[in-house]
Amino acid sequence: MSELKFLPYTIAWAVLLVVVLILAIVRSKMAANEDDTLKLRDGEAGAISMQQQVAKKLSTVETVGKWLTVLLVVGGLALAGLYGWSLFTSNDMFAK
Repeated sequence: MSELKFLPYTIAWAVLLVVVLILAIVRSKMAANEDDTLKLRDGEAGAISMQQQVAKKLSTVETVGKWLTVLLVVGGLALAGLYGWSLFTSNDMFAK
């Protein structure tokens, strides 16, 4: 019975996992389209501004991804710890 009270938290953790995976895929696709060549000439000002925009977007996606990954790991460890503790402290621990 104690397994069912953790079901909503497990579902929320799984949704967060899917969000982190989707964010990783989006970041990978954004980085694949990035132009890594160094632009130095005045005539390449448009390309320079485009590189800056892509770099800013990548930086934002990376920051959000890092924080969500930390939240995912900490939440997963807390959920696993609480589930283990509830099994340990349940009355029918040795009945199964």
